[in-house]
Amino acid sequence: MPSKVGPQDIEALVRIAADAAAEKKALDVVALRVAELLVVTDYFLLATGANDRQVHGIADSIEGALREAGAKPIGREGERELRWVLLDYGDFVVHVFRPDEREFYRLEKLWSDAPRLELPAEVVNASRPAPAEPDASEGRDS
Repeated sequence: MPSKVGPQDIEALVRIAADAAAEKKALDVVALRVAELLVVTDYFLLATGANDRQVHGIADSIEGALREAGAKPIGREGERELRWVLLDYGDFVVHVFRPDEREFYRLEKLWSDAPRLELPAEVVNASRPAPAEPDASEGRDS
């Protein structure tokens, strides 16, 4: 299927999807550029939800954000089991896993030759607490 948008647009949509995953506190959000390794898609976006409910929420959030940006999935799989939901947008595919499924399939290792799209730390580690700010009064002589 030929691409309907340019490479910059695809990357922008992947970033929108990553941000939407982060809003739902997804774990370990990773974007892989697989275009040089696969003929069927340009990017994989991987995210993990701690449980079935979170996997569903992350997938719904991504789909909603991308719909607002004008992108509709051509396929959605895994809805019944909610252990691994796949959203296929043609030019990129979103995978939202439960931790055990992500560990079992290890797509990052399988596609380790694929360059990563750099994402902000707050997106990659959205579910991790932010480091504590140092107390402004510490270190002052009273």
